[in-house]
Amino acid sequence: MKDTIVLYPGPGISHLTSMVELGKLILRHYSSRFSLTIFITSNPFDSAKIDPYIDRVSQTNPSITFHRFPSLPKPPSLKPPFHPVAILLESIRLNNPNLLHTLQTISETSYIAALVIDFFCKPASDVATELNIPLYYYFPTNASIVAMFLHLPTLHNETDKSFRELGNTVLHIPGLHPIRASHMGASVLDRNNQVYDKMLDLGTQLLKSKGIISNTIEALEPEAINVIKNQTPAIFCVGPLVTEPGDQSGGADCLWWLDSQPSQSVLFLCFGSFGVFSVKQIAEIAVGLERSGQRFLWVVKNPPSIGGGGRMMSPLSTINFDLEAVMPEGFLERTRGRGLVVKSWAPQVEILGRESVGGFVTHCGWNSVLEAVSAGVATLCRATYE
Repeated sequence: MKDTIVLYPGPGISHLTSMVELGKLILRHYSSRFSLTIFITSNPFDSAKIDPYIDRVSQTNPSITFHRFPSLPKPPSLKPPFHPVAILLESIRLNNPNLLHTLQTISETSYIAALVIDFFCKPASDVATELNIPLYYYFPTNASIVAMFLHLPTLHNETDKSFRELGNTVLHIPGLHPIRASHMGASVLDRNNQVYDKMLDLGTQLLKSKGIISNTIEALEPEAINVIKNQTPAIFCVGPLVTEPGDQSGGADCLWWLDSQPSQSVLFLCFGSFGVFSVKQIAEIAVGLERSGQRFLWVVKNPPSIGGGGRMMSPLSTINFDLEAVMPEGFLERTRGRGLVVKSWAPQVEILGRESVGGFVTHCGWNSVLEAVSAGVATLCRATYE
């Protein structure tokens, strides 16, 4: 009987795909010793993409078992203003009874060698402690984020102000380049938001785990990784973990179009699952692309002013919309042939691997960075939100 390793990814397709690639890596090296189970929480984030993705992985990798937790009886209840990360963390916490029951059931027939949780799944650490299961944290992000979390308690104790209030004050985090306080991540900018204390606690909890697994390589972040090595029980650099092209479906039209373009001639623009621009911003990008004369492939999501409500931090309601309505009048017709605009989503790994793609304008999410590095495509960063 094989021992079991359980993987618990954070909500969202990008966190799931990265964790699945980690699972594949484990099985490539230890398939004779371990079986693998991946837990899936029921949540509204990327559900239209997650279900078919799981089906494809299950068909091509039968050694990976997926276990879905039942839907929560009611959505997380938080006081406004709602912070999107707070909703995710509360969903994980509310799933702890499901996690506890499922781990107990698995342990009746197999020894659980490790529980590997996404850093967003920190509330699950209490269950691992209760059952005395070795706990590892997985960061699908870079090691620099880990170094930041480890140093966050020190920064917290040095001032009673929020990073947002500190503005241009330069912070010195071991292993990282100096950073302005106002450039810290949105989850920790304000001390009084719904997630700051939880992110602060993460820095402490990491030290209590068996180790940290990061989707990076030492050549990319030697200083940060050395800092982490000196503080934590262990760090395992397993990158670059990049989704295999066969695990992405759809997008055939844009791939055919790319194959008809000259080598290294196309600029690819894509800004991640949460990269939503306003109509005005879309118009500015469109003007720049048209004036440049550059061939381009551009993935556009439904802007807030078209979809209704405020600025959207979820990919919901970004799939079906009138592309003509969000573009400058006549833009699509004037750039037809040398440019292609795709709604909502495109198979990014497959696109970056095409010979015709010579550059990538990106929000620089870590998955996108690693995919571009692996494909050898030059990148230009354009931040889309805090």
